[in-house]
Amino acid sequence: MSPRFDFSAPAVAALAQADAARALQEDVADGDLTASLVDPGRRAHARVLAREAAVLCGAPWVEATVRQLDPQARIRWLCGEGERCAADQTVLEIEGTARALLTAERTALNFLQLLSAVATKTALYADAVRGTRASIVDTRKTLPGLRLAQKYAVRTGGGVNHRIGLYDAVLIKENHIAAAGGVAAALRAVAPAAQRAAFVEVEVETLAQLREALEAGARMVLLDNMDLPTLREAVRINAEAGEDRKAVLEISGGVTLEGLRTLADTGVDRISVGALTKDVKATDFSMRFQEG
Repeated sequence: MSPRFDFSAPAVAALAQADAARALQEDVADGDLTASLVDPGRRAHARVLAREAAVLCGAPWVEATVRQLDPQARIRWLCGEGERCAADQTVLEIEGTARALLTAERTALNFLQLLSAVATKTALYADAVRGTRASIVDTRKTLPGLRLAQKYAVRTGGGVNHRIGLYDAVLIKENHIAAAGGVAAALRAVAPAAQRAAFVEVEVETLAQLREALEAGARMVLLDNMDLPTLREAVRINAEAGEDRKAVLEISGGVTLEGLRTLADTGVDRISVGALTKDVKATDFSMRFQEG
């Protein structure tokens, strides 16, 4: 089985280094033409301010970006990773060479604004289901090349990661079921791949399919675009299957923040939300320089 990313501190630091190097190559290439007007020996002090309330996320990426340009830069966080910051709060102070800070500014802020936006939105959804059994789960609807960073941000905001990619888990969707000839047939066919997977989940659209999935031994079921009465009945059917046969139930499709609590109160285990990583508005941060 391909290993799932472990999101340990060393692994996240290495990921941030690689992402920052790629982003700087994209932005700087063989030199920052504008920063070249600044004396290479001049030092500067910079403050990063949050322009709106947010859950701060992206510190490893900011530090990787700055230190690839100035390894000796001094970085002091005034708001910790995963903590809530207020509008107009200074979250970070950096001291280093002026050229390096000017070159790092946009790339560092791009990481901070994207990942904080994902963490903030996730926290909003996680808060809405607090006290229920439901967890908020992400999807593969991520920015190409930044999936792991965005999934890290979901975790920082209090959410749970679904599969990382196609390689680490099985999700049997409607087209797989149609091609295989039914839910039970699809579950039988996936047995060899299941040995390499972190989990096997099957999507169902009807209660009949749910019963078929449970009878075929499914242990994780995605309830796709079901209305509330059907969801409640699905939870009841699953509970009646017994402890040794019931599945983890996940809701997908048509999930909104306004209706989230009602969905969670049906008794499902997970609610997957593509909007956590797909429909995010960047958090507003700015960097202000003072000569040091």
